Amino acid sequence: MPASRPIWKGQLRLSLVSIAVELYTATKSNAKPSFRQIHEPSGKPIHYEKVVDGIGPIDTSDIMKGYEYEKGDYVLLTEDEIDAVKLETRKTLELTQFVGACEIDPLYFDKPYYMVPADDLADDAFVVIRDALRKSNKVGLGQLALRGKEYLVAIKPSGKGLLLETLHYEEELRKADPYFTDIPSKKADPDLLEVATALIDKKTDKFDASVFKDHYQTALRELIGRKLKSKGRKISTKDDEPESRPSGSNVVDLMAALKSSLEGGKAPAKSTASKPAAKTTTAAKKPAAKPAPRKKAS
Repeated sequence: MPASRPIWKGQLRLSLVSIAVELYTATKSNAKPSFRQIHEPSGKPIHYEKVVDGIGPIDTSDIMKGYEYEKGDYVLLTEDEIDAVKLETRKTLELTQFVGACEIDPLYFDKPYYMVPADDLADDAFVVIRDALRKSNKVGLGQLALRGKEYLVAIKPSGKGLLLETLHYEEELRKADPYFTDIPSKKADPDLLEVATALIDKKTDKFDASVFKDHYQTALRELIGRKLKSKGRKISTKDDEPESRPSGSNVVDLMAALKSSLEGGKAPAKSTASKPAAKTTTAAKKPAAKPAPRKKAS
């Protein structure tokens, strides 16, 4: 079992079958540098006090949760009252529906968790559910109460275990139409489409996340290292000017750029819309230079 503590323990249920399982966070919170706000003159961290208008700082034991049902009016709830809300999904995750593995729009996915059997007694049933999902190429859907919220979740095989991913509810997502309204309703040019598709095929490979690195976090750690070596003195943060992007008519010819990318060459020279790019000739087509006449011996 992993060294970290499970964030949830309960039952995974499929009809009359219940399996004791545990849930672990699949992502690491310490993978990126974290910062605190510091008071520069003293070098000390800044703290935040909980205050009430007209009263000032208050004790945390006097804090309750309140729901604003009208402007300025709240109904107060204690932690015990909130915890008393009985939801079966607090301890049981029932798989109520199954869908094709590719049917869920990636837009819905939120956060991943690892699901494992809680003990040896749960192993056999756990393996059956995992392998049945893999064989049918299906994803199980259910709901789980976690950290004060009931989540829609999807479960699918992942190696020897199961991967649970929380999903956004429909009402949590913005509609795409307002953002896509101004995009012209037209098809791509067939010739351009053919070259672009060929470029995609050329760059297609199996997904390997280890190939991609977070360059920003690496650069940030290097900056922190340089700052430590400089013993707190200011260091140069100037960087090379970023290349300006072409705009308006001063753009690279799209077909030429795609073909150059497909051939693995450099981007072609810029051309304007009013002046077509001149045709280039290869070195083989250039006329050979005439040899210089030899000087006569004196």
